[in-house]
Amino acid sequence: MASRATDQKTNREAQHAIITGGSSGIGLAIARQLASQGAHISILARGEDKLQRAKRDIETTTKNDTQRVLMLPADVSDRTQAETAIKTAIAQLGPPHLLVTSAGIAHPGHFEAMGADIFERTMAVNYFGTLYCIRAALPAMAQQGKGQICMMSSGAGLIGIYGYSAYCPSKFAVRGLAETLRAELKPMGIGVAIAYPPDTDTPQLTAENKTKPAATKQITAAAKLWQPEDIARVILSGLERQAFEISPGTEMRLLTRLHSLAAPLINPYFDRIVARQWVDEQ
Repeated sequence: MASRATDQKTNREAQHAIITGGSSGIGLAIARQLASQGAHISILARGEDKLQRAKRDIETTTKNDTQRVLMLPADVSDRTQAETAIKTAIAQLGPPHLLVTSAGIAHPGHFEAMGADIFERTMAVNYFGTLYCIRAALPAMAQQGKGQICMMSSGAGLIGIYGYSAYCPSKFAVRGLAETLRAELKPMGIGVAIAYPPDTDTPQLTAENKTKPAATKQITAAAKLWQPEDIARVILSGLERQAFEISPGTEMRLLTRLHSLAAPLINPYFDRIVARQWVDEQ
């Protein structure tokens, strides 16, 4: 069957967009920009107070009075909660034209110092939270024969980074899921994209910095800090082009395309930073 995904013309007017992690950071910025384009918005997140604030915020950006903004408290790592929230969104606002899985957590630290629960929780939210929401939204998308799914990975989903032994594998897993579903869902008219945001000024990054090892801070210090609104614009532009890989900034674009070739050059640089920090800490 010929692909219908490549024939879609992106017009967000009156479309339904579901965004996990939509109460803050990149997810909220995407929701605001989609609302300004005329889309109906469903946002999922754990904190009801943050969801209420985000809902009011998004409503200030809507294009017309007919748009609806729906908030759904849910922990996406819990399959029942994720499925219930997605089904509720579909029941109230119709099949989604776009699903953005932006919910995610990161808890950097030294591998031997972190409990197994951190690894389990990170994989549960970042990978299984993505998986559960896609599985819940897919039947409605398939029935309407069109739609887009955008998964959120990271530069840490392309190359291992010191201090991110819990986070990197979860984002590698998201990348593998996206690469697989890109081919599987294309004949159904459903486009798949994966975004690789660099460091972004979000509450999540603030939380990460509290446990980030000194060497990790040095490794990431040279990277440009992006604003959520700028990342959202790049992601939505990529979706408009129906791109598969969406990589904001020159550094991330190069890493996306050359990560396997670049690793032998990047790893010695990382190792020198870690070695110096190790000596300083002894």
